[in-house]
Amino acid sequence: MSFRVGLGHDTHRLIAGRPLILGGVRIEHDLGLDGHSDADVLLHAITDALLGAAGLGDIGELFPNTDPQWHNADSALFVREAQRRLTELGWTIVNLDCTIHAERPTLSAHKPAIAARVAELLGLDRSQVNVKAKTGEKVGPIGRQEAINADAVVLIERSDDPCWK
Repeated sequence: MSFRVGLGHDTHRLIAGRPLILGGVRIEHDLGLDGHSDADVLLHAITDALLGAAGLGDIGELFPNTDPQWHNADSALFVREAQRRLTELGWTIVNLDCTIHAERPTLSAHKPAIAARVAELLGLDRSQVNVKAKTGEKVGPIGRQEAINADAVVLIERSDDPCWK
């Protein structure tokens, strides 16, 4: 078996007048994330982790924020396309570990729903997806509630079967 690791990161500013969507789950909050698509920082980080693990570039190359077709797009589309490309190359996801950094809202009660939604999007068993939440400890743009960011690390595997080469 061949293994690879991918790392993804994304940050978006918090603004009024937008919904807050994290990991495909809408969370009630007075601020949402600013971006060209739905600005789901977690799904963007996961997309980059998947693409990076397989050496397929990054989210901005596939879904540029200058392309009107991605305006207000559901970021689930990005994750599914990244996974489709991995599958096409013979890669499968072993596990995914994610961290969301937000001062507010408190995310502990939302972590199970977020992990379940991510697992559903990727066709994984819930046990293969871990979601953690951290605050900014009132430091920097996260701590001042100016932004939310997310990190994702994915392990993928591929059979050494010659048909994958």
